[in-house]
Amino acid sequence: MEIDNKTVWITGASSGIGLELCRQLAAKGARIVLSARRKDTLVEIAKSLPGGLTRHWVVPLDLAVADDTLVTFVQGQLAEIGPVHILINNGGISQRSLFIDTDLSVYRKLMEVNYMGSVAMTKALLPSMLSRQNGMIVSISSVAGKVGTKLRSGYSGAKFAVVGFMDCLRAETAEHGVHCLTICPGSIQTNIAINALNASGDAQNKNDDSIINGMAVEECVRDIIKAMINERDEVVIGKGFSGLAPTIKRFFPGLFNRISAKTEYR
Repeated sequence: MEIDNKTVWITGASSGIGLELCRQLAAKGARIVLSARRKDTLVEIAKSLPGGLTRHWVVPLDLAVADDTLVTFVQGQLAEIGPVHILINNGGISQRSLFIDTDLSVYRKLMEVNYMGSVAMTKALLPSMLSRQNGMIVSISSVAGKVGTKLRSGYSGAKFAVVGFMDCLRAETAEHGVHCLTICPGSIQTNIAINALNASGDAQNKNDDSIINGMAVEECVRDIIKAMINERDEVVIGKGFSGLAPTIKRFFPGLFNRISAKTEYR
């Protein structure tokens, strides 16, 4: 799919992969709808993009409240925005805690934000794409949505759900002009680990060595956009073990499980 003059709605647009997607897609001529919780931050980002607020839109929303109200709210914005050609479900939150220690509320929040948020946004924007017989749904899952490791049982469960959801959606929309792309990033240099939830649901407020030494976010986003333009179905993006993990798990599951059990992820 071409990017120039396309309207792209991005959740989680205030930082990390979402922020860099705004920058790179806008540089390629896209009109961006920026969504996250922090309106002031989104406004400043939109102002910094080519064309500023005259070309891009700011729509604050909270993916933790992914219900019919959110669907109706998002659909109501289309009267001003017009057709949305690409939805990028990027908003999400990670986890760093052992299952045995973790409050059930943490699992619920991880599922609401990472999975139900993507489902609700897709529910809101897919009908108009189907009516036009044109569009693209991009969901940012994770390598954790392909393989499981310590300290991420809730995050991995939600991201596995995103992969399964997108597989089903791809099959349902294939004959209707809507393309579905699943992105599975590995360790990328963002604040995802710093903001990850601990066992009680608070941000852990520290980084991981794997993230510090991971792929630069600019490179990750270049690969995402390349996959969009080439209309890929699913891509894994990462370097080192985080990028190879799904392949190792697929062809050498026993080896992967032994490595995962012995690895310290903190």
